Amino acid sequence: MAKRKREQPSQSRLVIITGLSGSGMSSATNAFEDLGYFCVDNLPLTMLSTFARLMEQDDEGRPAIEKAALVVNIRERHFLAEFPTEIKALEKKKIPIFVVFFEAADEVLRQRFSETRRPHPADSGQGLLRAIRRERKAMVAIRSMADLIVDTSDHTVHTLRRYIIQQFAHSEDATPLQIQILSFGHKYGTPRDVDLMFDVRHLPNPYFEKELRHLAGEDPKIVRYLNKNTDVAETLDRFTDLLTYLLPFYKREGKSYLTIGVGCTGGRHRSVMVSNELRKRLRKKGFDISVVHRDMQK
Repeated sequence: MAKRKREQPSQSRLVIITGLSGSGMSSATNAFEDLGYFCVDNLPLTMLSTFARLMEQDDEGRPAIEKAALVVNIRERHFLAEFPTEIKALEKKKIPIFVVFFEAADEVLRQRFSETRRPHPADSGQGLLRAIRRERKAMVAIRSMADLIVDTSDHTVHTLRRYIIQQFAHSEDATPLQIQILSFGHKYGTPRDVDLMFDVRHLPNPYFEKELRHLAGEDPKIVRYLNKNTDVAETLDRFTDLLTYLLPFYKREGKSYLTIGVGCTGGRHRSVMVSNELRKRLRKKGFDISVVHRDMQK
């Protein structure tokens, strides 16, 4: 097949989602739905051309469906043989098409199928790992047609959604930036999937004040204790200034979720107070902020 003209993700009206079984294709459709795409999972190949008619302009110059994301995979009986031909037929209709191929490492796919206990579509009784490798080999030609290849080995459902939105969001329909501030204690481990991280272990620790040790960072006594210290005020001012500068850039990039970690030693006092104060300050500046205190009750 001739080399296809590459479209920009955000300019694509018709996204064809394909790839290896268990690689996250169905999960990706949730992100496309959030972006306003009309989504169909496991659409038969023979229906592609028929579906495309709904995206052609009518007598008034408007399509019935403005943009769509269709999942087509190896479960379709004629998929391997007919996929290239069907894609070529769609391109003749002059509808911008973008093919996304999802994949993951063999061991990651094996673990996902083992956890869900679902049968692999290529399993002929010789074992799950052989089925995964058989499908990967069969999909080489389809993979070569992709405009974008997404390896989901290290993605969670949330990070995959974030990635899809970053790639495919149009400037006029990008979802609002939702910011979560996560307080935590370093002694309990650093949280995963944090976009920005602040350490407040340099601030005075209420743990060493006998009358404050048993209280949480939300308690007014803890708040008053920390607010008396000039380093706390300076830290909050600098964090607020930095975030006020950075957050619009993340929004412009197309992010819909951003997680900010704030850590102290135990996650009970300083990180809690600082997180709550940052929420208050940033909300006044118009940002959508929520706070989760992971270790406050430990």
